[in-house]
Amino acid sequence: MEKILILDFGSQYTQLIARRVRELNVYCEIHPFNKIPAIDASVRGVILSGSPFSVRDAQAPTPDLSAIKGKLPLLGVCYGAQFLASAFGGEVQPAPSREYGRAMLTVGDASDALMRGLPARTQVWMSHGDTITRVPDNYELIASTEDVRVAAFHVGGEQTWGIQFHPEVYHSTDGTQLLKNFVVDICGCGQSWTSEGFVEATVRELREKLGDDKVVLALSGGVDSSVAAVLLHKAIGKNLYCVFVDSGLLRKNEFGEVLESYKHMGLNVKGVNASAKFLGDLAGVTDPERKRKIIGRDFVEVFNEEAIQIKDVKWLAQGTIYPDVIESCSVNGPSATIKSHHNVGGLPEKMNLKIVEPLRLLFKDEVRQLGRELGLPEYLVMRQPFPGPGLA
Repeated sequence: MEKILILDFGSQYTQLIARRVRELNVYCEIHPFNKIPAIDASVRGVILSGSPFSVRDAQAPTPDLSAIKGKLPLLGVCYGAQFLASAFGGEVQPAPSREYGRAMLTVGDASDALMRGLPARTQVWMSHGDTITRVPDNYELIASTEDVRVAAFHVGGEQTWGIQFHPEVYHSTDGTQLLKNFVVDICGCGQSWTSEGFVEATVRELREKLGDDKVVLALSGGVDSSVAAVLLHKAIGKNLYCVFVDSGLLRKNEFGEVLESYKHMGLNVKGVNASAKFLGDLAGVTDPERKRKIIGRDFVEVFNEEAIQIKDVKWLAQGTIYPDVIESCSVNGPSATIKSHHNVGGLPEKMNLKIVEPLRLLFKDEVRQLGRELGLPEYLVMRQPFPGPGLA
C-alpha cells in the first residue's frame, strides 16, 4: 500500500497534517523523527512536521535523512523547513518578534510544482519564533510574506521543498491544494485509500490472521468498539464473542437500548448486569482516582469471568484507534497519561490472549465513516464519547 511518511518533531499540528493527507484519500503514517521505519517501495514521499523546539537548541531534534533527502519527495513544514535550511549550510536566527497568526503569502514562482494552482496572493497560517535568514546556495526562493522573506523554497536538482507556514491549518486557505500538489502530483499517490477499500483489505487480513480462532471483545456502547465488532464479525462471524458490561454507571436506559441495537446487527453479544458489584464496591468512596481504580479492577474481573467461559478463546479484540497509537510512541517517549482503552487495562497479561486491533490505523472521523460503510445505525456512528467510569 502506497503511503506518505510524516516525521514528527513534537508539533501540536502533526496529527492535523495526517488528517489533511488522508482527506485526500492518501494513506499516511506518523513516526517519531528518531524512529524512522525502513524506507521501502511503498513510501512515496516524506513530510517533516513543525516542532516546539528551535533548530538552534542544543537538544534540537535532528533526524537522519540520508535515506530520504534527494532520493524521495520531501516537504519540510515550519521547523522541518528550518532544519532543511540550517543543516545543509543555511542560517536560522530568532525572528524580531514571534510570528503567530494569519499572513499573506506572495507566490514568487507560479510554475513551481508545489505552488501550482495557488493564487498569486493567498492567506497562510504562521506559528514560529525563528526565521530563515539565509538558505544554502542551491535553494531557490519560491514564496514570501511581508515579514518572512524565506516563506517557501525549493532545493535545486531535488524534489525537496520547505515552507515556513502551516498548510494543514484551516486558516491557510489554499493549504489543501498545496498538500495535494505534494502528495498527488509530486509523490504520485493515486488517491485510492477509501473506507470501502479499507473494509475489503482489513477483512481479508483478519481472516488470514485469525483463521478459525475465537475472539472476545469488550463492547462499551461507543463507536470504536462497535465498529471494531462489526468489522470482526464480517471477517470471522460466529467466532466473535462480545461482552457488554453494565457497571450501573452508564447513561439512563443505555444498557438495554444498546444491547438491543447490537442484537439487531447480528452480533453475538452477552450483556452482563454487574451494577450491584460496581455500586457496592464504590459505596462510601469519594476520591475520584480511587473510584477509577475500583471501576477498572471490577471491569477486569467481570470481563475475565465471562471470557474464561468461552472455550479455547485465543484473541482479545480492542477498539484502539490511531491517536492512541501515536500518543504511546510520541517524540518525548510514551505520553504520561495515555488513557486505557475502554478500561481493558490489565486484561491481556491476566488472560494470556493475543491482541487484535482492527482500527489501530484510523482517526475517529475515519472510524465513523467506516461505521457508515459497514451499515451501522447513525445514532451509534455519531454517539458522543462517554468515559468508562461514566457517572461515577
